[in-house]
Amino acid sequence: MQNMLTLISNVFRLGNASKNVGAQTVSEGARMVASTRSFADFTPQASFDVKKCELHRLDEGPSETAVLTREQGLQYYRIMQTMRRMELKADQLYKQKIIRGFCHLYDGQEACAMGIEAGINPTDHLITAYRAHGYTFTRGVSVREILAELTGRRGGVAKGKGGSMHMYAKHFYGGNGIVGAQVPLGAGVALACQYQGNNQVCVALYGDGAANQGQIFESFNMAALWKLPCIFICENNKFGMGTSVERSSASTDYFKRGDYIPGIKVDGMDVLCVREAIKFAADYCRAGKGPIVMELETYRYHGHSMSDPGVSYRSREEIQEVRSKSDPITMLKERMLSNNMASVEEIKEIDVEIRKVIEDAAQFAISDPEPPLDELCNHIFANNPPMEVRGTNPWVKLKSVS
Repeated sequence: MQNMLTLISNVFRLGNASKNVGAQTVSEGARMVASTRSFADFTPQASFDVKKCELHRLDEGPSETAVLTREQGLQYYRIMQTMRRMELKADQLYKQKIIRGFCHLYDGQEACAMGIEAGINPTDHLITAYRAHGYTFTRGVSVREILAELTGRRGGVAKGKGGSMHMYAKHFYGGNGIVGAQVPLGAGVALACQYQGNNQVCVALYGDGAANQGQIFESFNMAALWKLPCIFICENNKFGMGTSVERSSASTDYFKRGDYIPGIKVDGMDVLCVREAIKFAADYCRAGKGPIVMELETYRYHGHSMSDPGVSYRSREEIQEVRSKSDPITMLKERMLSNNMASVEEIKEIDVEIRKVIEDAAQFAISDPEPPLDELCNHIFANNPPMEVRGTNPWVKLKSVS
């Protein structure tokens, strides 16, 4: 848990050095209280019942009780709310045609990314599909770098050349555009962990739309044979593009798809339920028992991508019902307020701070220059001396510097 707190502290490098709200934000989040309240007025820690997970080939599962400290609650709220605001800003920039191309938003699924990060160590590994903005943030990349990458600017995390689906950080391998292709890569990362004997695990995420891919089952087989420390996670947000899971899958029990691999079905809208499940899964893998399959039941508020309005295959009323009954951020906020772990004024202050961070990041993403042409072919290879790369014809030569 201490390692996780260290990561959360690092996650909030949301601006440049002069506007850094990063390393300080966690402690500030815990310290911020309304002027009429003191630390003694708040409940420092509380226990919450979480939904029991469905199990496959397991005699016991994750804890049904989650302990939350006030400091953790404020951290989780700040991170999830930042993810939500960042995605809403990306929506706005896309509609203004400042962001172009593919753009898959994560709003509604914040409890998955936050719960996973809270349940593993910063040194553990994570790889996901193309809906990657939230995980890029929880793995330590600033909002400025994420939005600048979306706008194709030099200050982006991939220097403006990756875009929405190709963002990376230490121990985070993207952001992958090919459906399901990241899963065997995640198994390979887990093999490296096992080979190096570093007691680390790899989280390999995919969606329900990718769950019928053959390469996923090949990865399951190899991971089980070699007892790889891999947590395979299906984020089941109910729709693969515009096709419901009932229409695309003969079996929608994705946590049982590993067959001979144990599985867990988790409430993916509850950050505490996800956290407890991930802790359990990580401990299982670290014990040398092999891989585990997890299904996170969640929901995306936007369409599949920005080109999908998201209401041709489901109703606006359905989306609104999920928002009103199961929103992960609202659920956490109400838990904290009802148990006297935070004040309404404190939550509002955090919201104001986040909005400012997002606006500053958006301005940077708009004003930062695009990468120059002479950097187009850089970083094709790692640790290589400069080399020439052929352009669109044999007479056009570009330099590649790594």
